[in-house]
Amino acid sequence: MVEQSPRVVSGLQLWQWRRKAIQTAIATDVPPEEVDWLLQEMAGLDRLALRLESFKSWSQIQMQLSVDELEQLWQRRLNDRLPVQYIAGVTPWRQFKIAVSSAVLIPRPETECLIDLAVSAAAKSAIAQDLHSGHWVDLGTGSGAIALGLADVFPQATVHAVDYSLEALAIAQANAENLGFDERIQFYQGYWWEPLAFLKGHFSGMVSNPPYIPTSTLSSLQPEVVNHEPHLALNGGTDGLDCIRHLVETSPQYLRPGGVWLIEMMAGQADAVRELLQNQGSYCNIQIHLDLAGIERFALAYVKGTGNWG
Repeated sequence: MVEQSPRVVSGLQLWQWRRKAIQTAIATDVPPEEVDWLLQEMAGLDRLALRLESFKSWSQIQMQLSVDELEQLWQRRLNDRLPVQYIAGVTPWRQFKIAVSSAVLIPRPETECLIDLAVSAAAKSAIAQDLHSGHWVDLGTGSGAIALGLADVFPQATVHAVDYSLEALAIAQANAENLGFDERIQFYQGYWWEPLAFLKGHFSGMVSNPPYIPTSTLSSLQPEVVNHEPHLALNGGTDGLDCIRHLVETSPQYLRPGGVWLIEMMAGQADAVRELLQNQGSYCNIQIHLDLAGIERFALAYVKGTGNWG
């Protein structure tokens, strides 16, 4: 969303808008808590003020836009199913507040698990020191969320972030700069590993949340996703595994022995991904991990060779 000059509204005006917005949310099957999340972002109200409705008596509240403009955006949420994160222009992810637009996939809470799995994998590897201070890559970085998470948990490492979309890279770079990671993360435009040919064999770890939705399934996704999020970040080809298959095949050329290979995938793909990794022949200690809902969501493996995982 484009930043605007602050607007001043009364607490009573905002209270009246909130009550109406919650009613319309319930009537159109939109989570009503999105109203308060939006007001936290747009009007700077905290959860307590919203819960107690104490802001109703405030004479002035500064907002990024007028109540009429807020209502127009809210109608887009209800009628066009525009995600509330795109309306606010930000979304929470781990301890960060990340800028998003329709050029990038909205980072999901389950994707946060990738960072914790990377930390755990590094601790169990025989090349643990290299994993903490070497080269990591986030392939298909989008908003930069995974790259930011890696830079945060591996402060001695160099993080590389790749995306095919220049629009996505611009958002990722802005997020890195805003959160103080711009000197720790290097950005590249290109197709998966290709911009990183100069570092072949030197990467300690790779993390990716690639497109994994089968093409035929896209149209059945929630309208918030299929109508607004970038299909480049969603469409995984006929069986949803095109990008994952490519990453399985190409990564051993770039990862050093003992290096970590870690991806997110769709429910139901675990067996196929495990088989791809086994058949490729370069991986060992192949693992499938569950997300917060108990779904097989993540695949982790180590590259075979001298210095394998311990």
